[in-house]
Amino acid sequence: MALWKTTFARGPKMAAAALCLTVLAGCSIFSNDDGRNDPAPLTEYAPGLAVKQVWKTSVGRGAGIGFVPMVINDAVYAATPNGKLGKYNLADGRSVWTADADTDLSAGVGTDGNVTVVASERGEVIAYDDSGKEKWRTRATSNVSVPPVVGFGVVVIRSGDYRIQAFDINSGERMWSLQRPGPALALQSGSQMVLAQGLVITGLPGGKLLAINTASGNVQWEATVSQPKGGSDLERLTDVVGAPQIAGRLLCAVAYQGRITCFDVSQGGRALWAKDFSSSSGMTVDDRNAYTADAQSVANAFSLDAGSNLWKQNALRNRQLSAPAVLRGAVAYGDYDGYVHFLSSTDGKLLARVSLGGGAIVSPLQTTSQGVLVQTGNGDIALIGTP
Repeated sequence: MALWKTTFARGPKMAAAALCLTVLAGCSIFSNDDGRNDPAPLTEYAPGLAVKQVWKTSVGRGAGIGFVPMVINDAVYAATPNGKLGKYNLADGRSVWTADADTDLSAGVGTDGNVTVVASERGEVIAYDDSGKEKWRTRATSNVSVPPVVGFGVVVIRSGDYRIQAFDINSGERMWSLQRPGPALALQSGSQMVLAQGLVITGLPGGKLLAINTASGNVQWEATVSQPKGGSDLERLTDVVGAPQIAGRLLCAVAYQGRITCFDVSQGGRALWAKDFSSSSGMTVDDRNAYTADAQSVANAFSLDAGSNLWKQNALRNRQLSAPAVLRGAVAYGDYDGYVHFLSSTDGKLLARVSLGGGAIVSPLQTTSQGVLVQTGNGDIALIGTP
């Protein structure tokens, strides 16, 4: 669940509570009792896709916006808030190794298939080798709720003080640190960084998108996904959510209270198109379209070439949809009740539904060669595939 957080009210609990307003409909704060914010009931549909749970296995306990499973080749890496992490076979979910950080975690995992990294609630950054043995520990400048990224010889984290830091992958020694000023209010929602061509690409509160050289920490490119609007801090709150998406020459991102925007990296990163939009979970792409749900969980598809809004699907309204994944002509979303819904990528029609149980699915769904990977609300990971 996405929450407001304040960067200036640190002491009084009352001030913090006043700003912990849910952005997802269906929560009771400031909501009416007329039912408009109630999750849409599950509806009947004509099945159009055969899907099934291939396997499910437990990693640990709990879930959170900072926990995203990763797939490298034929392996799945995942972690949970109670300090558990591990590597699992993608084909059958069997454990390759597991580890215990001996502390509660706030984010994970980042991995390159050799080094796997998580972050603790105390701001520790903890690295493991690919046998599950702890490699090193170091400390970030503040709390970390964004999954680390690992590659090009570095571990990169983004901390709550808007600082991006890189550590040597072998020793944990800090290599560089970059900080940008942040707004008075920021959205506490799922956000991810990505690595590509020696760059770490990250969104920042305020609607910015940065591409940073992993070796030097120098900003190579900066763009605006969305501009803050309005007179109050609350009205001006905008934040890039989910993971920036790369599709050929395009780099796309979506923001809360902002826009969905695609940049053409072959033309210096200029904005190719942008549409007013608000998402609290994130987006995904295939070779033709971009897919995302808005802040009321209305699923949308946009054409990558021009940004045309191709379809909307209201049947899952207010079901607190996760960031989606694509699978063979379908788009999959997790919801607050442990269901995974499959929509047609062509017209948005409901095609299939699977219940995984285990509470709200807040982690982004992941497309794999075997199907869609899901991290559930109770600390399981599961693979949904087609027969």
